[in-house]
Amino acid sequence: MSTVVGVRFKKAGKIYYFDPAGLELKIGDKVIVETARGLEYGEVVVGPREVPEESVVQPLKPVIRKATAADEARVDLNRRREREAFAICQQKIAEHGLPMKLIDVEFTFDVSKIIFYFTAEGRVDFRELVRDLASVFRTRIELRQIGVRDEAKMLGGLGCCGRELCCASFLGEFEPVSIRMAKDQCLSLNPAKISGVCGRLMCCLRFENNVYEEAKPFFPEVGDRVRTPAGEGKVTGLNILRGKVAVELPERGVVEFRREEVESLE
Repeated sequence: MSTVVGVRFKKAGKIYYFDPAGLELKIGDKVIVETARGLEYGEVVVGPREVPEESVVQPLKPVIRKATAADEARVDLNRRREREAFAICQQKIAEHGLPMKLIDVEFTFDVSKIIFYFTAEGRVDFRELVRDLASVFRTRIELRQIGVRDEAKMLGGLGCCGRELCCASFLGEFEPVSIRMAKDQCLSLNPAKISGVCGRLMCCLRFENNVYEEAKPFFPEVGDRVRTPAGEGKVTGLNILRGKVAVELPERGVVEFRREEVESLE
């Protein structure tokens, strides 16, 4: 077993394990750690715990120190420099006439690298742009093309439910979402109603799907013949969260019944 702490570098970002290296750390502490990108500033979101060796990527890098006031000031400076770098990069993109949209800029803590995130319809030859940016900032430059889901996660916004986007508020990683999940949840298959602001299927279809999968075996299928307290009919719809079954009866039309009141005839 290995003792680790979980560190996150961005809001709703992926959690990475580090060796606490004898430091007394708790959730909420700001720390400086060494990563493949150089020194980084992050927040402890998983307190010290024992995890199996196979669940840790070896060698496990140590936490260098708790963040100091000087480190916090440096992070604030980097944030201001990121905004300046964003404006400069946008200007350079326009000068080169490149078909790309700049989304975000990220400085590593030690400014050993600057990462520019962008979207584009296809491949973009940005070699000249990289050379221009390197001559301005005098450090390593990385341009990283991202997808529309990552764009929504970085920019944030409100979903159709009126709440902050799941991807921007708490989802650390994207998981596959299928149209089958929408069908299992008895949702309209109108793309406008089941797609998020990114234009892809809504992430909530995924993490709500378990509830429907667990409950579905206790419900009849749409189209099944069933017996109800008001007679026999055909199932036309399900409301799994409310525990209701809509049944079309010969003389009464569509009537809702509690799941317990419906008996399958097939």
